[in-house]
Amino acid sequence: MSYRTVIGLEVHAQLSTATKAFCSCSTRFGDLPNRNTCPVCLGMPGALPVLNRNAVELAVRVAFALGCEVRKTSIFARKNYFYPDLPKGYQITQYDQPLAENGRLSAPLPDGSEVPVRIRRIHMEEDAGKNIHLPGGNESLVDFNRCGVPLVEIVTEPDISSPQVAAAYLKELRNVLRCLGACDGNMEQGSFRCDANVSVMCEDATALGTRTELKNINSFKFVQRGLEYEIQRQIGILEAGGSVVQETRLFDPRSGITHSMRGKEESHDYRYFPEPDLPPLVLDDAWQDAVRERRPVLPADYRKRLRDELGLPPYDVDVLSADKDVAEYSIAVLSHARDRKGASNWLMTEVLAVLNDRRIAIADFPVNAADVAGLVDLLASQKLSAPLAKEVFARMWQERRSLAECVASVGTQDSDERHLLAICRTVVENSPVEVGKYVAGKTQIIGWFVGQAMKETRGKGNPRILTRMFTELLDAGKSKQ
Repeated sequence: MSYRTVIGLEVHAQLSTATKAFCSCSTRFGDLPNRNTCPVCLGMPGALPVLNRNAVELAVRVAFALGCEVRKTSIFARKNYFYPDLPKGYQITQYDQPLAENGRLSAPLPDGSEVPVRIRRIHMEEDAGKNIHLPGGNESLVDFNRCGVPLVEIVTEPDISSPQVAAAYLKELRNVLRCLGACDGNMEQGSFRCDANVSVMCEDATALGTRTELKNINSFKFVQRGLEYEIQRQIGILEAGGSVVQETRLFDPRSGITHSMRGKEESHDYRYFPEPDLPPLVLDDAWQDAVRERRPVLPADYRKRLRDELGLPPYDVDVLSADKDVAEYSIAVLSHARDRKGASNWLMTEVLAVLNDRRIAIADFPVNAADVAGLVDLLASQKLSAPLAKEVFARMWQERRSLAECVASVGTQDSDERHLLAICRTVVENSPVEVGKYVAGKTQIIGWFVGQAMKETRGKGNPRILTRMFTELLDAGKSKQ
């Protein structure tokens, strides 16, 4: 029997504000436990929340970027549940009147196609604290620093049909949030977290299957692996004649399996009611228009320009558009370069390698876009060999010197055929053993001859010309025998 997969995602993204959602405590990550707390975020009696205006603007910016309809009036609510990391005994969130609804984001796939995913709602809420379970399993500690950190929860419709599309959607969403400056997207620090709801159903069924929720997955790879396992687990249960239980499960990346955490709650279990200490959030048209006008360039815009205007293939587009600053730098390089595919290759291999190995932000990279483009064009025109180009590039970023200065100090490729022919003849005359091997049919030894000539030219000889000349000389000698 064939089955259809149905996936919906809920993403919690921490908004990039200096202070918390309803108080002035710092949101800084990594501070000593319980340092960034106050009576408001700890829920002390009589403490009253005050909404962070910057968090609202960032949330609305996200909503517009995702094509959502932003409500003029939204309502904060209390979501009641009891857990050690929730000192108030409730979480301030939004329920039946969220900030925004009815959006859309297309998930780009490696082949260049895109899968549209509808966004059901975006709402604002505060984060809980963090439980720290000590070795041995007998004691746990609670760090309340995260309590009250502002979040947006972005909930999709169940439009996703495979783990691969789910991972692609999450990558694109994180890129959008980063472009907006709304969230740093750091999954290891918990500022971008995903809950995935998944069910399977017979191909010809009309009703959705029973869903399970995979909770708090902090890696794109783990989201994909967790969903793949959970899909097969559910199919196995159905094939055996059993029934899938609606529950919340956790994915263990070490074993690659999911295991039950608790029964899945429904909305009525949380006893939502309007937050009495916060008035309705009212956003008038003029304020919304001002936020909308500040919309930055988004990943889809970069992809469109790299693909349609600059002619790059899907893989290159995907790599170079993954980061806003890298995309802008790449577009600048490609706009200057005559050999755009060569420039793209150089960006993906040489430039990104330096950024990753040295942990340099592209904003701090000392080589300007025009010089990178010029270097690639010198390579394409054979004025620089690949080794020389790499040496010039290394000097450019290590010594912070211009392309012209580095080429002057290194020198260009030697393509003087009279000079190179004389060197080739000398190498052949002085290498009778190697000539004999070539004559005997070991033609791959041509590389050895080219290497000898490169030594004579100190790496500046044109390898294409040298290869052609050695082949002609050795073939001519072979025909005389």
